Amino acid sequence: MPEGHTIHRYARQHRRLLRGRTVAASSPQGRFVAGATLLNGLVLEDVEPYGKHLFYRWSDGLVLHVHLGLYGAFRQFDGEPPPPTPGTRLQLVAGNTTLRLAGPTACDLVDPDQEALIRARLGPDPLRRDADVDAVRAALARRSTPVGAALLDQRVVAGIGNVFRCEALFDCGIHPDRPARSLAPGEFDCLWGRLNAMLRHGARTGRIITVDPTELGISRRAMRPDDWRYVYRRTDLPCRRCASPIRSWTLGARTIYACPLCQPER
Repeated sequence: MPEGHTIHRYARQHRRLLRGRTVAASSPQGRFVAGATLLNGLVLEDVEPYGKHLFYRWSDGLVLHVHLGLYGAFRQFDGEPPPPTPGTRLQLVAGNTTLRLAGPTACDLVDPDQEALIRARLGPDPLRRDADVDAVRAALARRSTPVGAALLDQRVVAGIGNVFRCEALFDCGIHPDRPARSLAPGEFDCLWGRLNAMLRHGARTGRIITVDPTELGISRRAMRPDDWRYVYRRTDLPCRRCASPIRSWTLGARTIYACPLCQPER
């Protein structure tokens, strides 16, 4: 599932390509014909990301809400595009640029009240300037559930997915099974800071690279994809810091990865 940094990158890309332009909209798949008909010929005014959600604002006040879910993705074509795939829910065309959306969990038009309900269900987004860090701190302090599960709860913090939760918990030395409310103030500050930094780096580069190359004794340019992460998908491989085998188990319906020595249970 695309994490928050990908959603913010899509928003920047789509603003650059389509904002202020008249857009031809269609639904090759046929599942969004009514909505595409309403959007066809409108000017896109802005694209706002929030967590794993995108809100496209149009010149007549309509708002297109997109949530990619597990399988959704956008593709961009410059010039003459190939025929759309059978799963293409929405196609947006402006000049020589074509954007296609396939496989989203949600692609619908919403009114202001519906948008407000969607946003009210979401916790703060670390990539937004208006993110309320104290709200996240308070939400975790109220939960006895494992912190590794709480971080995937979009009501607590929006935009965090499995890779970021694994890597941030490792970097702060926090065991994923610890109750969320057991975090000390300094541990929460570390966790929020690392999540923020990792998401921003991902939004800037399009990659989730959490490992400090100096720990590997190499330059960032020399890093390979296998070097990018500390624990994620590294079951039984040696920890990059202590050489203990990385362990994995299911937590919050997803596989969590952690080092038993660097992230001790308490």
